Amino acid sequence: MKQYIVDAFTDNVFSGNQAAVCVLDNWIPEEMMINIAKENNFSETAFTVQEDGAYRLRWFTPGGEIDLCGHATLATAFVIMQFYEKDRNLIVFHTLSGDLVVERQGDTYEMDLPAFISEKIPVTDQMAEALGARPIEAYLSRDILLVMDSEDTVKNLKPDMEKLKLLEGLCVGVTAKGREYDCVSRVFAPKLNVTEDPVTGSTHCMIVPIWADKLGKTRVTAYQASARTGTLYCEVKKDRVKMAGKAVVYSIAEILPV
Repeated sequence: MKQYIVDAFTDNVFSGNQAAVCVLDNWIPEEMMINIAKENNFSETAFTVQEDGAYRLRWFTPGGEIDLCGHATLATAFVIMQFYEKDRNLIVFHTLSGDLVVERQGDTYEMDLPAFISEKIPVTDQMAEALGARPIEAYLSRDILLVMDSEDTVKNLKPDMEKLKLLEGLCVGVTAKGREYDCVSRVFAPKLNVTEDPVTGSTHCMIVPIWADKLGKTRVTAYQASARTGTLYCEVKKDRVKMAGKAVVYSIAEILPV
């Protein structure tokens, strides 16, 4: 089985967020997909099968299957359009989060993703202890998002992963207003056996609507301040988030046990 390693939300290898992409003729056992994701040890390994002109898409972290992943969706669309259907400029993916559309626009890929509906919750001492700094606001959806006082605070955080596991939400996002960008963020996912995710499309389905509301604008340029870094060009449209980025292939390999 052929596997592509793609760096998403970047046009330079060794930056953005890595995703492994496996384009299958037929589904393999779920246990095999889980084992491949664990072996890769990236934040996401994507598996896709063509179905009646569209594609069924599933995402696996080292900790198991997840309901939405932005960077692996972008990476999968990139692989299909670069290596399988070179004349195609639009793909529909059937996923656990409904149908997701990805459109190629030059060398950029724009995804149409569901916006997360967030509830504002009280800031607690537990949050501050887990992060090593006190948030000024907190929001809860699938993930928990903690708003910090400055970009520098976000960049300098050294959170306690075991304490982060005790917080609500699947992933823990931290964010602040940016200087060069509209917002900056970092995302941690110790519950999924991912310490820090380099560039997280799905959590930006929560981050972007919140900052769009705060800034009074619909277009938001977001920067994820991980070691690898990444930039996301986003637009809020009602209950959807348009999210665009570039991608580059790092390697192509054969998985031999399959």
